[in-house]
Amino acid sequence: MNLELDQYFEQQRDSHLDELKEFLRIPSVSSLNVHKDDVRHAASWLEKALTKAGFDNVAVEETGGHPVVYADWLHAEGKPTVLVYGHYDVQPVDPLHLWETEPFDPQIRDNKIFARGASDDKGQTFMHIKAAEALLKQEGRLPVNMKFIIEGEEEIGSPSLPAYVEANKERLTADLVIISDTGMYGPGRPAVCYGLRGLAGIQIDVKGPKGDLHSGLYGGAIQNPLHAIAEIVASFHDKDGTVQVEGFYEDVRPVTEEERAAYRELSFDTEAEKRALGITEDFGEPGYSFIERTWVRPTLEANGIFGGFSGEGIKTVIPAEAGAKITCRLVPDQEPEDIISKLRRHIDTHKPAGVTVTITEFDKGNPFITPFDHPAIQAAGKSYEKVYGVPTVFTRMGGSVPIVAEFDKILGIPVVLMGFGLSSENFHAPNEHFHLENFDKGLRVISDYLHKAAAF
Repeated sequence: MNLELDQYFEQQRDSHLDELKEFLRIPSVSSLNVHKDDVRHAASWLEKALTKAGFDNVAVEETGGHPVVYADWLHAEGKPTVLVYGHYDVQPVDPLHLWETEPFDPQIRDNKIFARGASDDKGQTFMHIKAAEALLKQEGRLPVNMKFIIEGEEEIGSPSLPAYVEANKERLTADLVIISDTGMYGPGRPAVCYGLRGLAGIQIDVKGPKGDLHSGLYGGAIQNPLHAIAEIVASFHDKDGTVQVEGFYEDVRPVTEEERAAYRELSFDTEAEKRALGITEDFGEPGYSFIERTWVRPTLEANGIFGGFSGEGIKTVIPAEAGAKITCRLVPDQEPEDIISKLRRHIDTHKPAGVTVTITEFDKGNPFITPFDHPAIQAAGKSYEKVYGVPTVFTRMGGSVPIVAEFDKILGIPVVLMGFGLSSENFHAPNEHFHLENFDKGLRVISDYLHKAAAF
């Protein structure tokens, strides 16, 4: 690490964190219309931050949904071009009562910054801007050409971004994409992710009588929509957790024995993970380890079941409606449209009598996998090792970043997933936070990697 650059990061740490807090105060929840103006505010904030950092052609650009922020610096003649992707939108904050402090009032405790978006993905995206700004200020130029594309719809499945990337394919031409929206293997154990699961989401709405009914007058004579949705959800798995949707596993690419051996060498501590999660038993598809279930096997999960009365006390009612939100994490070579079609057939087959069922499709994203021996990925590992002082782990990740597969398909260039989050940081949950140790080291890793990328 360049000594002057290291000193710069130390001197600017407080001001960088103040700026990050300002960014985190913006409630840019992409899924809620009430925050539409806040999402645009976050895009405008990034426009100013990228301009201040020294980038050219900075613009908030319209899509069919929330805007994209674009910027570039193209003055490294003869050098490769790096495209950095991130997202400025965040998840909803519910349940609010479980937050120890307000989700959009950033607080630093125990060298962690707590706020919605701190880890996913404002904090990690912000690091790339500040690393580039530091290089421009300290060295007068970047070692590579750089482009930024930061979207506001990742948390709702990036519905507008593929069309934007396709329409701007020539302008987005680059030699590699860097994304920091994944995690490390553990505290102090950096990881480069070479595979992501895809996503297919639906909502199931069950309709019974035309209105809520008194359970004493009608109970036992009509179908209860809550019972019906519970029966549908229960039909998705057997008692061991294996998905029972016909054909669900038929396109799954088997994990290689080499990969399984590599995962065993990681010595993942399942007992420690259970203690950290506050559970006594793990659960899932037989024949696979905890890591394999979460990295390389597909899933079907109920994310919410709703209907009826849930207030204090009892209300003796048969609700008119009930529903559930379902998401499937997909692996190579599953396709979202195919899985949703199979879900529709399964639900139609298992629909109880006396109700009507409507299915609404939501998030879709293809799975992604790339050879981890690619020079761009191996160089990322070297940058981590230089800063963290330990070997880098090469992993797959259970989560989804839908646009990654689109970048791979549309732009046809390597995608390097350099994450700095930890699985314990409660992204998508109350009390989301980001370890500032990884914020500090991440700035140095990114700076080092940009220098390494100049040699590709």
